[in-house]
Amino acid sequence: MQVVRELGRTVGVASACGALNVPRSSFYRFGRIQPPPARSTPPRALTAHERADVVGVLNSERFMDQPPRQVFASLLDEGKYLCSVRTMYRILAANGQLRERRDQLCHPTYRRPELVATAPNQVWSWDITKLLGPVKWTYFYLYVILDIFSRYVVAWLVANRESNELAKRLIEEACGSQGIQPGQLTIHADRGASMMSKNVALLLADLGVAKSHSRPHVSNDNPYSEANFKTLKYRPDFPERFGSIQHARSVCQVLFTWYNHHHHHTGLGLLTPAAVHSGQATAIVERRNQVLTSAYAAHPERFVQRPPRAAEVPPAAWINPPRPIVLVQQGLPGRSDSRSSILDDPGASTLGHLSSNQPLEPIPLELVAQ
Repeated sequence: MQVVRELGRTVGVASACGALNVPRSSFYRFGRIQPPPARSTPPRALTAHERADVVGVLNSERFMDQPPRQVFASLLDEGKYLCSVRTMYRILAANGQLRERRDQLCHPTYRRPELVATAPNQVWSWDITKLLGPVKWTYFYLYVILDIFSRYVVAWLVANRESNELAKRLIEEACGSQGIQPGQLTIHADRGASMMSKNVALLLADLGVAKSHSRPHVSNDNPYSEANFKTLKYRPDFPERFGSIQHARSVCQVLFTWYNHHHHHTGLGLLTPAAVHSGQATAIVERRNQVLTSAYAAHPERFVQRPPRAAEVPPAAWINPPRPIVLVQQGLPGRSDSRSSILDDPGASTLGHLSSNQPLEPIPLELVAQ
C-alpha cells in the first residue's frame, strides 16, 4: 500500500491501483486503519526494579531448579510475597526462560527404503517369527531368508532363542551357497535386535553386502517376509503347537520344500519360486503358451476377447514403489500413478539366470541355541 500511495502522488490513485492490480477500496480501507495506540503501563504493574528482583530470586541457586509454584509457596511460608504465580511465568517468558528444562527427545527422520530387484540374488529379505512350543509361554524361533524377486527361500533355521550369532552364521552360509559376490546383494530386514546387531553389520560389511532396514513401526517396509510367514502358518498341516525343536525342524523342512518347489505363487505368474530362481521361467511360460494355443485352436469360441496367454514373471520386484528416476536408472518403464507398477506390463521381461552349480535346496542349519 505504501508503493500505491507514493505512486499515486504523481499519476493518481486510480492509475496507481490499476497498474499494481490493487483494488481502490482496499487502498482507501487500509488508509483508514490506524495502528493501535501503545498500551500504557497499568499502575498496578511491577516496576522494573521489582521485576529484576523476581528474576533474581527465580534464578538463584536455591530456586533455579524449582517451578514458580514451588517458589511461590516457599516464599509465602517465609512471609514473603513478590508477585503471583502467573506473573512469575510472564516475567520468565519475557526473559526467554520459559521452556522445558529437561532435554527433549528428538526422533530422527528415517529414510523410506526403496529397493528394486530385476533378477534373483539382488535383494534378500529376512525376518524371525515365533513358533508356539509345547506349553504356554514357550517358543521356538524360525529364521527365514528369501529372495524378493523369486520368492525363493534361500536359507532357514529353527532355534531355541533369538541370537545375533545364529543370524550371522545363517547369512554367511546363505551367501556362500548362492555364490554372492561383493557389491551384488542387498539384505533388507526390520529393526529387531538381531537385525540391528553389530555382529551382523560387520559380517555384511566383510561380505560386501549392503544392508537396509525398515522404518520404525512400519510393517509395510518388510512385506515379503511377512507374506511368507502368513503363507506357511495358514497351511492346513501347520501345527498349532510344536512338541519339540526337532518336531519344528521336521515340519519346516516339509513346508519349505513345498513352498519352493510346489507352491504356484500368484506374484510370479503362478510359477514356483524354484523355477524363477533357477532361470527356468521362460521355458515354462513357453510350454504353457503352447498348451493354451492348442486349446484355442480346438475351441476358439470359448475365448471371447482374445487368444489366451500364460502369465509371465513380473520384470521387477521392489520394497516400496521407487521414484521414477530409480526406474529409469534400472532401465524399467515407469508410471505416473504411484499405485500402478511395472509389474502390470506383460511385455516387460526378463529373468536373470543362475549358474548350474548353485544349489536349489535351502539351507536348514541344525543349530541349537546354547
